[in-house]
Amino acid sequence: MAAYTKSMQELIEHFKKMPGIGPKSAERMAFYVLKAPKDVMERFCSVIKRVKDTIGFCKKCGNLSEAELCTICSDARRDKTLVCVVQEPKDLIMIEKSGQFKGTYHVLLGAIAPLDGIGPEDLRIKELFARVKEDKVKEIILATDSDAEGETTALYLSKELKPFKIKMSRIAYGIPVGGNLDYIDQATLIKALEGRRSL
Repeated sequence: MAAYTKSMQELIEHFKKMPGIGPKSAERMAFYVLKAPKDVMERFCSVIKRVKDTIGFCKKCGNLSEAELCTICSDARRDKTLVCVVQEPKDLIMIEKSGQFKGTYHVLLGAIAPLDGIGPEDLRIKELFARVKEDKVKEIILATDSDAEGETTALYLSKELKPFKIKMSRIAYGIPVGGNLDYIDQATLIKALEGRRSL
């Protein structure tokens, strides 16, 4: 039975490890790499290397950044006393695209998921508590996903933040139960921010 060459099979296996990529998509991507002009693939490889070498996480909020602080944390015009807590940098980007939020963010880099072995200690929760004290935070908006893990994380944070006696709200209006922020349109997201409820 005919088989792919060793290097081609290895490339397909690497593509299959990507989220949402099945065997057929991985094969199509591998053939694209094979057929594309060499200079295009060299630029592609260069961009991947640059991303891996230069992009890290903001020391303060956990957003993607090429410096110690991301552009949002280093922007003096942002309200540092208002913090929107999200699970991933992509969630932050979705909210930023709405153009309605003028505070800062805190990226947890995940959600509490006991079945996957992810507990509070695996997220950037200690850093959030430190920020609440350091920046004299007045309000926290919990904008975690509305699935089971996101709700569990929001509930945990609301309990742990209670002693700080600050205003807490939960992004709610317009976000369907079980939905993820990266699938929500801008108008719905704006309404969700505006219609947040106190905890």
